[in-house]
Amino acid sequence: MAPLKSLQREFPIIDCNFQQFCASHGIYSVEDFLVHDLYSLVASAEQQSSSEELREGISQVISIIGSQHQPWSNGVELLGDAQKNKHVLPTGCEGIDMLLQGGLRVGHVTELVGPSPSGKTQVCLQAASNVAVKFMGVVMFLDTCNSFSPRRMACFINQHFNTPVEEVTQKGLKRVMSSILCQSVFDIFSLLDVLRQLELKLQFQVNTGDCKLRLLIIDSISSLITPILGGNGAHGHSLMIFTGFLLKKLAHEYNISVLDAPPPSAEDFLVFFRKRLRALAPAPATLLPFGSDHHPTTAPVTNHMVCGEGGILKPALGESWKSIPHVRLLLSHDRRSNSYNISILKHPVMVSGRAASFTVYG
Repeated sequence: MAPLKSLQREFPIIDCNFQQFCASHGIYSVEDFLVHDLYSLVASAEQQSSSEELREGISQVISIIGSQHQPWSNGVELLGDAQKNKHVLPTGCEGIDMLLQGGLRVGHVTELVGPSPSGKTQVCLQAASNVAVKFMGVVMFLDTCNSFSPRRMACFINQHFNTPVEEVTQKGLKRVMSSILCQSVFDIFSLLDVLRQLELKLQFQVNTGDCKLRLLIIDSISSLITPILGGNGAHGHSLMIFTGFLLKKLAHEYNISVLDAPPPSAEDFLVFFRKRLRALAPAPATLLPFGSDHHPTTAPVTNHMVCGEGGILKPALGESWKSIPHVRLLLSHDRRSNSYNISILKHPVMVSGRAASFTVYG
């Protein structure tokens, strides 16, 4: 924690006299201040000749500490915020929107997983075009693997302009495409720099009442995090956790939806081939329906898995990452019917295992 003397330049009331008073009580830093009995400190200050200045200094330190943390909210305030700000953003894929009761929820981090190619990037592009057209909002696409296709995006957008007038179509396409921002990021430090800049910009826009960002897409964050997780050091793990909580903070505080599409994992392939096996063998004796929780040895399905020693699956991003996404969805593609399937792996208010089908047009 910061020493008290480091606050003097910005807060003159925390002068040498106040610092000496605190030092006489064994208080040299903000951390010391937090663990000290404030009632006895105030009582001691009132016995000094400069009691008024000392009380002001104590109040100033308390104010500094309070400004670093979000205030407590009661149930009524949380409900009001949910009803006013935490709505849903339709993706434009009917099956997904029906399964999720409207679409991607604002304030949530949603993760798409599945074997390649299962349609993760296509869903991201479809969702981006739909939000940009229907909500007149800004969409930010952070591309980590050169997956963004402006031609494909234009195809999705043109579907919304059902008019034979070419001039109207081109004008609408230009307007919508200008609200979709794409930036390439190829390492975790570049991503953190972009997210910090975004947070500062959102803070300014909230203060001016001009916050229009609706959807933040990262395709995909796993390719940035996995390379820093090796070795015995904890630095990579700390960066991963910080990135995850920064995404959750941006989603909740600025009422945007975050969509991430990580690359396929060993566990994704396992789930995918188990589903294909069930399709080939309609009534296997040892397999239960996907998402069933009645088998005592069934492990929860996660998207970040790799093969460890002896072929045993283990989380690639560690157990800590499991708590980051609010929603995790599993995608698969049936090439014969050209349809996509989606299943809920994790959701705060919906049952895992629910599934639906959809088709990507364009």
